[in-house]
Parts: sequence; structure tokens; C-alpha cells
Amino acid sequence: MQIQITAQDIVFQMKLKGLTLEIIGNADVHISGISPVESSGPGDLIFIDKKEYLANISISKPAAIVTSKAIAASLDVIGVTVLIAPNVPLAHAWIKQHYAPRDFAKSGWSDRIHSSSVIHETSKLAADVIVEPRVVIGKNVSIAAGVRIMAGVVIENDVTIGARSILHPSCVIGYSCILGEDVVVGSGTVIGSEGYGFAQDAARKSHAIPQTGIVVIEDRVRLGANCCVDRAAYRETRIGAGTKLDNLCHIAHNVEIGQDCLLTSMLCVAGSTKIGNRVITSGQTGISDHVTICNDAVLLHRAGVTKDITSPGAYAGLPTQPLAEYMKNSAVLRNAVELRKRLGELETKLLSDT
Repeated sequence: MQIQITAQDIVFQMKLKGLTLEIIGNADVHISGISPVESSGPGDLIFIDKKEYLANISISKPAAIVTSKAIAASLDVIGVTVLIAPNVPLAHAWIKQHYAPRDFAKSGWSDRIHSSSVIHETSKLAADVIVEPRVVIGKNVSIAAGVRIMAGVVIENDVTIGARSILHPSCVIGYSCILGEDVVVGSGTVIGSEGYGFAQDAARKSHAIPQTGIVVIEDRVRLGANCCVDRAAYRETRIGAGTKLDNLCHIAHNVEIGQDCLLTSMLCVAGSTKIGNRVITSGQTGISDHVTICNDAVLLHRAGVTKDITSPGAYAGLPTQPLAEYMKNSAVLRNAVELRKRLGELETKLLSDT
């Protein structure tokens, strides 16, 4: 994406957001694009947080580099402006958000509300809401300013959606669910799917327990593509503000997830589990039902959580263990076949000696 800015422009805008950058070099250098290190060229702004990326700079000669103080001290490229950031990944996020995000305001369709969409007459949409083709919006829906609803989305009755939220193609928002402000819902994701609740009779035939609660998605939550968030049996399933879900995550009924969690692909959380704030999970983490996980826990290596985690820290394995213990046990397990063979030899020797 082409831009027309200077290094001084960037410093000013980031200061407004609370991030102070220091300029070394020409503050008025012209920047025409934001680029990855590997394919950068003259006029580009790049971000470097690892020294191994420095090798290409003398060849590509970008206009400006955002980096840390430690890496800046080892730079020796004449004519390149350097912006020193206390947190390079955060600077990357905020600068690209401000100058080069995807422009969701450009729908590509001539009408703000496409003629192929169906909107119930009782629903209330702010004046600038964009509705792409083949969207269905049920009765008594409330949609705030700046929301973009992309092609094929279904919004059932009595849903509330906060300002500036973005619903990607073919996602479904179930009846009575609530989305806060700045929520992003990925393609194919279902919010408010039927919770998995059944009772069995004497013949072991299953009978559904109606799931009549809702899902509440707080502000700034991001749900990746093809996630499922089940509605509660009676009250609510809730995902806290700022939490980000990767693609292909399943959140069962009555689950409560705290704020600012980072939950990666194929996470499966069973019913009525409570997850604290700032919890991080790596791929394919599984969490059993009715479990409580404290704030600031990190779950790694396909962690399988079957009981409460009460102390912050890193955990891994099934059953879940503190990471240091898990790594030691894994190291021993790698030699299990050889250890078994040696034990067998010792047993044979002892028996022969007796």
C-alpha cells in the first residue's frame, strides 16, 4: 500500500498514542511504503527486531528503519533514518494500523446496503453501516456506527453489535447475542451455536437440554475464521475484552474467558470452564469442563488441562505439568526404549547370578 509520510509524521502520531520514538537521521525523509525486510527498497519503512535481518539493509537501502536501541547501535548504513522504539512489535502494529490497514470503508459495491440483502423492518442500523450482498438481518437487531457486514453474513433476531465491528463473509451471529465495540468476527465463525447439552434415558437415548442462554463478546475481541462459540444453557458464555482467538477454536457453553488472552488454533474449551486474564495457549490445547485457570497461565505443547491451574506460569503436557517438569520428563521419555532394554539386561544378569 502506497503512503506519503515522513519520519517526523510517524513520531508525532505515535506520541499521540503514548509510544515515544527517537529519530536518528533525517526527520523529513520521504516514506512511500511499509514493507517486509526481505523485499524492501528505496522509500520503504521497515521494522527490525532481530540482528539477523540487518544483512540486507545495505543492499535494499530503505528510507527508514524502526528498531530497538541495542540494534540501532550496531547499524552502520549511511543515509537511512532510524526510529528507535522501546517496543518494536508494538510500534509495527500501531504504525501499520494508522498508515496502511485494510480499508474496510471501500466495499466495492455501489450501494451502502446491497439490494440482495434482507433486513427486517424492526432492525436499527446506524447511518454509515455497510451491508454487502446476501446478508440476512433478523428482527429487533441493533447495529452501531461504523460496522461493516460482509457478504453472506447471517444475523439472527435481537442481536446487538457495537461500533466499528467487522463481520467477515459467511459468519453467523445467533439470536440475542451481544457483540461489543471493535469486534472482528472471521469468515465462517458461528457465535451463539447450540451448546452441547444432553440427558440420557435408561436405553441410553440422548435428549437435548435446550440451550437458551446467550454469548457476550466484549470490546476489541478478535475471533478467527471457522470458530464456534456456543451459547449458554441459561445465562451467558462470555469472552473478555481484548482477547484474540486464532482460527478453528471451539468455546463450549457457559465458558468464561478473561481479558487480553491469546488463544491459538484448535483450542477446545469444554463447558463451564473459567479462564483468567492474559492466558496464552499454543496450538491444539484442550481444556476439560468445569476447570478454572488463573490469570497469566501459559499452556504449551498440546497441553491437556484436566484440573484447576492456580498459579501463574508455563504448563505443558497431558496431564498438565509445570513446563520445567514436563521438559525433564520428556527428556527421560525419549530414552525409554533404551532404558527398558538395559533394565531387561540387568534383570537377566541378576537372575543368572542367583
